Amino acid sequence: MKILVDADACPVKEIIISIAKMRNIPVIMLVDTSHVLNDGYSEVVTVDKAKDSVDFALIKRVKSGDIVVTQDFGVAAMALTVGALALNQNGLIFTDDNMDSLLYERHISQKIRRGGGRTSNFPKRSKEDDIKFKTALLNLLDTQINPI
Repeated sequence: MKILVDADACPVKEIIISIAKMRNIPVIMLVDTSHVLNDGYSEVVTVDKAKDSVDFALIKRVKSGDIVVTQDFGVAAMALTVGALALNQNGLIFTDDNMDSLLYERHISQKIRRGGGRTSNFPKRSKEDDIKFKTALLNLLDTQINPI
């Protein structure tokens, strides 16, 4: 098992590294060339800045039983299809049960924006978001280590 992170705009990298170090779990952070990352623990994979390069590089590396951290519903959906677990930076665990509605909501939002409309802004990140993420990641790790 390893943790793969869509790290370009990920606000929880430090939390991931802290937990991974304690549990001796490998981490792969994927970024494009506009980001510099060196946390001293994770393997950092840098890809070109082409659209979705990080997403495709991440999906090429993910295996069943891995955990993927991403904000991208499409990346999460692809991770689920290979048997990985996925969650976002706010602790939302992506599942087969919620993926269809999330992808549909994304489609509707994109359609509104293409038509010149606006969708709601996300609230500023809070300490509670960090706590929810940490709790969700620990729960996923415990599920992978001690499956029911």
